[in-house]
Amino acid sequence: MEHPWLMGLLGGVLIGGASALLLLSIGRIFGVSGIVGGVLTPKNGDVVWRVGLLAGILTGGAILASFLPVAFDPHAIRSLGTTVVAGLLVGFGTQLGGGCTSGHGICGVSRLAPRSLVATAIFVATGMVAATLFHRLGQ
Repeated sequence: MEHPWLMGLLGGVLIGGASALLLLSIGRIFGVSGIVGGVLTPKNGDVVWRVGLLAGILTGGAILASFLPVAFDPHAIRSLGTTVVAGLLVGFGTQLGGGCTSGHGICGVSRLAPRSLVATAIFVATGMVAATLFHRLGQ
């Protein structure tokens, strides 16, 4: 693909399609933090689809990495400390916000849910601030 925006468009179509398929097939929202949480605190009859979806996400990433390794920019790798702090902040934020960017930003915004519109605006704003700070601090 020649234009960089085409990869973003393709990714958006795939994520949107997967979200719609999950909702239409089993009536579930495609919120990855909630899906992972449901694997970590399992309920009877509610684990198989979650593990399958997560396996599909990882498998899709592995396939993409084998065919298009440039999609995984080695310059974007951060130190272990930065990665741990970022992971903890994301986990805290998903608990505080009652969901993640996939649940709120894709599924909630498409339904015009007020809570998701606010959460997504906060996600984007804090992401911009964090990216700016990391860039300025040379992390």
